Amino acid sequence: MTCSFLMSLDEIQPSQLYISREKLSQIREAFRKGDTDSLEPIPIKELNGEIVSTDGHTRGLAWYLNGFSLVEVEWEDTELDWEAYEICVAWCKEEGILSIADLEDRIIGPSEYQTLWLDRCRKMQEELAAKRGEASKKPSS
Repeated sequence: MTCSFLMSLDEIQPSQLYISREKLSQIREAFRKGDTDSLEPIPIKELNGEIVSTDGHTRGLAWYLNGFSLVEVEWEDTELDWEAYEICVAWCKEEGILSIADLEDRIIGPSEYQTLWLDRCRKMQEELAAKRGEASKKPSS
């Protein structure tokens, strides 16, 4: 079991360019109901000397929008594709997203989210797989 702790939101580098308006609305409902205990800590990882959020960007933005500067975090213990995260962090930095607060103006609807974020990530994953020689192999029948 991972131990959570508090960290300043402005010390966490995002790895996501956009926030889904629908997902944010669902999380903000927890704030309206006073049910913030149900929100999981934000997973973080040290990557190239920086603390990066590996998930939970929407939760982090909801905390920020509700006036919080500290958020509960926990160290990411799952082995993830760190090369992909390095690419995502580079995208964020190129677009001036250096903290959760920078995502406030990047809340978008479902079709934009699909096109601008999910499709971009899928394409990047496909390019990484091809570079690594992991092109999808069809199962033999």
